[in-house]
Amino acid sequence: MAEKTPTSAAGGSHGRMHPVLIMLWVIVATLALTHAVPAGKFQREGKLVLPGTYHVLPKVNGLPALLAPTAPTPKEKPARAASVVSMFTAIPAGMVKGANLIFMVMFVGGMFGVMRRTGAIDAGVDRLLNLTSGNVYLLTSLLMVVLALGSTFLGFISEYLVVIPLVGVVGQRLGLPNLFAVAVVGVAAKVGYAASVTNPVALAVAQPLAGVPVFSGAAPRLAIFVVMLAIGIAFVLLYLRKLPKLTHLPDATRLTWRQTGVLLSLVTGGAALLAGTRLWSWSSPELAAVFIALSVLLSVVGGLKAAVAADAFVEGMRSMLLAGLLIGLAGAVEIILQGSQVMDSIIQAVTGVVQGHAPGLVATGLMGSEMVLDVFIPSVSGKAAISMPILTPIAHLSGVSAQVTVIAFLLGGGLMNMVTPTSGMLLAFLSASRVSYGEWIRFIAPLFAVLCVVAAAALFVLVETGL
Repeated sequence: MAEKTPTSAAGGSHGRMHPVLIMLWVIVATLALTHAVPAGKFQREGKLVLPGTYHVLPKVNGLPALLAPTAPTPKEKPARAASVVSMFTAIPAGMVKGANLIFMVMFVGGMFGVMRRTGAIDAGVDRLLNLTSGNVYLLTSLLMVVLALGSTFLGFISEYLVVIPLVGVVGQRLGLPNLFAVAVVGVAAKVGYAASVTNPVALAVAQPLAGVPVFSGAAPRLAIFVVMLAIGIAFVLLYLRKLPKLTHLPDATRLTWRQTGVLLSLVTGGAALLAGTRLWSWSSPELAAVFIALSVLLSVVGGLKAAVAADAFVEGMRSMLLAGLLIGLAGAVEIILQGSQVMDSIIQAVTGVVQGHAPGLVATGLMGSEMVLDVFIPSVSGKAAISMPILTPIAHLSGVSAQVTVIAFLLGGGLMNMVTPTSGMLLAFLSASRVSYGEWIRFIAPLFAVLCVVAAAALFVLVETGL
């Protein structure tokens, strides 16, 4: 990847707000929200919300709550708005909450540091660019199609953290800015997730809660996926057209047998990740372990001395430190809302807006509700468990089918995840690419707006055609 520069680093440049400061302002706004929103609660069966059971709770507000020496708890009676103390204690609590993902992200960085030190990545990328004559449009299109297919059919998203540094090296060799890597990977992955043709991570939770078989109704989701991916690829290619590119490609040297072995080991590790996530339901801790083991394998195959490999691993982890911190800060938002018992009130307010309209408007309202909830609950399964039991009956009474409700759920959460500052995975993508949040928003905003219009139009069409 490119060396960190004042204009492209994740920390931003002079005149740009640091991503940590952005998240701190979000946390401050969340604290204020706990004082403005009434406390309330739904009854639950396990993690599932029971519709129609919302009730307001007595709550302590103002200075008594703000200056309290302890953080409020989800079971405290009466409920209490967040205090200054809770605002700060939520940060380490958010780090603990996101620890599995944080360590996985940092070990991805360590593994890439070792891999880069072997020289295999740079040599392999140079070889690839020469084989394709440096056709950045062809490379970008192929990469985005493959990544989007993995996302929409298999639910890949965190697995792509290891891809971003590789795409970053391609961009570096072509003289492209750091934004290239996150544009290619981020747009493809997020579009795939928003459409989710057979994504088991999203559909296995949302469809049973809506009362329809898992993976049913795939045809309209596939159509939406094709349209959105075509728009996403066109958007990124138009962005590339505006950029100066290298006219002379780097000379491709013959890969040594060790470098070839490193690349083959990387492919083997990728296969292990796929098998583990699909066959044995591996999550962040197991994936982190794979990255550690793969780092050892790459250092041995690459012929690195133990001390050199250790230095490379630590340096790679250091490059992901900001990503880990941002994930923890994002987790603090949910902790503050839950502690003050206002999360259910937000859900009640958002879902209440949907009722009493024509079916087409209800469908787009469902999508809008999921977009709002995604800011506070970026987790797909968590958002489904809370929102689907409430939204499905509302949709049914308004003449919106369960399948359309699921599609609205997917589109709302998937699209909002492109831009929300509380998405730990988005922040990790940006940090891995060394792109600031502000730079990403300026880039993605036009595409986000277009995809929202496409999504709303698709929901109207599906409702009118009687899906």
